Amino acid sequence: MTTIQDSDMHTFGAELPAMFDGMKLAAVATVLYIIVRCLNLKSPTGPPELIYQDTPLSLYLLKSCPMLTKEYIPPLLWGKSGHIQTVLYGKMGRVNTPSPCGVRKFLPMQDGATATFDLFEALEEHSTGDDITMVICPGIGNHSEKSYIRTFVDYSQRRGYRCAVLNHLGALPTVELTSPRMFTYGCTWEFGAMVAYIKQAFPHTQLIVVGFSLGGNIVCKFLGENRSNQDRVLCCVSICQGYSALRAQETFLQWDQCRRFYNFMMANNMKKLILSHRSSLLSMSSSNIGDAELSKLCTATSLMQIDDSVMRKFHGYGTLKEYYEKESCVHYMHKIAVPLLLLNSLDDPLIHQSLLAIPRVLAEKMPNVTFALTHHGGHLGFFEGAVLFPQPLTWMDKVIVEYTDAICHWEKNQPACQKSRQQDTNCCQQSTE
Repeated sequence: MTTIQDSDMHTFGAELPAMFDGMKLAAVATVLYIIVRCLNLKSPTGPPELIYQDTPLSLYLLKSCPMLTKEYIPPLLWGKSGHIQTVLYGKMGRVNTPSPCGVRKFLPMQDGATATFDLFEALEEHSTGDDITMVICPGIGNHSEKSYIRTFVDYSQRRGYRCAVLNHLGALPTVELTSPRMFTYGCTWEFGAMVAYIKQAFPHTQLIVVGFSLGGNIVCKFLGENRSNQDRVLCCVSICQGYSALRAQETFLQWDQCRRFYNFMMANNMKKLILSHRSSLLSMSSSNIGDAELSKLCTATSLMQIDDSVMRKFHGYGTLKEYYEKESCVHYMHKIAVPLLLLNSLDDPLIHQSLLAIPRVLAEKMPNVTFALTHHGGHLGFFEGAVLFPQPLTWMDKVIVEYTDAICHWEKNQPACQKSRQQDTNCCQQSTE
C-alpha cells in the first residue's frame, strides 16, 4: 500500500492557496468576459451611416443636422447593448418623464368605432414663425400616456410644435370599444381621421408626420395610399420600424438576438390587451371574433398566432399572408414625395438586419429619402448619458426635432415656384418606377 509522507502533505497543502487563487482569477476573468460580451463594451461608437442622394436638400440637411453626422455616444457601461436599451425603453420608458397638458378628442368613425387622440398646444413660437403641427403615431398598443411619447411631446412643444398623438384603438384602458375591432399593423383609418381633423381645425397649419415602430409603418402607408394625404405635409420621420411584416414574421421565430423571446413577451402583452375587451368583442352582432378565436388567442405564444386567430379578422383578410402583404408600408413608400427620414439601429433586437435592405434601397433610388442607421440604440432606446445614468432626453428625440426644424426652414426659404417644380419632379419619378 502506498503511503503519503508528511513532507508530501506539507507540499500539497502549500499549493492549495495558489490553486484557489488561480480558480478565483479564472472565475473573475470569465465573468468579466461575459460582461464585456453581453454589454458589447468593445463595440466602437460612431456617427450614423447615412444613405441619400446628392441633392441640394440632402446637402442642406447635412449642414443643418449635425447630430446626423456626429457620433452617437450611448451611456458607457450599458448603452452599447441593444438588449438593455430595448428593455429600459420597454420597462422604464424615459427618465424624469414630464406630464404635458393636452385635450382628448373623440372622433366617430364610419364603422361605429371611436378614434381618440390627444392634442397638445405649442408652448413657444416656432423658429420659423409658422403654425406647425406634429401628427404622431406611437408604437404597438401604445398611446399618448406612454413615457417616451410624453417626453417627445414636451420637447416638441417647447420647440414650437403643436402635437397631436393618436391613441391606438383599444390601447387606452379607460376607453371602451364601440365597434368590434381594434388597431392593426397597418390600418390607417384612425390616423387619417386625426389628420383630417387637424387640417380642418387649423386651416393654416402645416404638418410634420412622425411614427414610432409600428406607427412608422402606419404613417408611411398612410402617406403612400393617396397623394392627397401628403397635402400640407412638410416631411415624415419613421423610427425603428420593420417595413415588411411578411418578411419579418420568419425572423421573429428565430432565437438569434433573442427575437423569439421578445416575440413571446409582446404576444403576451397583446393577449392581455385584447382580452381586456373580450366582452365588447363578443357582444356586438357584427363581430368577426367569437369564442373559438379567443380560445386560440389564449394559447398563442407568438404575434403571428395572434394575428392569424384574431387581428386579420378585424378587416376580413382571408389569410395571414394577405394580411401582412396589404398592411405593410413597403408597397406604398415609393409613392411618398415629401422629405422622408427613416431611422433604424443596427443593434435593434426586434428588427432583423435583412429588413434594413428595404430603406437602404429606397434611399438609393429616391431623392427625397434619407436612411440613417446607428450602431447602437436598440429598439426606441437611443439613451444618452455619461457612464451609468441616462439623460431625460434621448438622442432620438433631439434628432427628430433637429431634422424637422431644418425641413421647416428649408420650405420657408424655398420660392413657391421651386416647391411646385420639386413636387412635380418627385411625382414624375414615382410614375416611372
